[in-house]
Amino acid sequence: MEPTEPITIRASKDIINQIDTLAAGMDRSRNYVLNQAIQQYLAYHHVLHRKIEQGLNDVKEGRLTAADDVMKEVRSHRARRRT
Repeated sequence: MEPTEPITIRASKDIINQIDTLAAGMDRSRNYVLNQAIQQYLAYHHVLHRKIEQGLNDVKEGRLTAADDVMKEVRSHRARRRT
């Protein structure tokens, strides 16, 4: 197990109550719930950052699709789903 370090955060009573309610319902500690939330937050933002970087690279390389073409494809896809 990776060593841990204590941190301190400030949160509203409402958020703390929600965390405690979730922890109790899961039969887990507040610490467990917060660590899970932080891990999920970091993973989400890591993926988001990669996608933004990919999009910026696509722009630099000229890999773009006109908005009108995208909308035509969306409408075509929706029409196929209705049939």
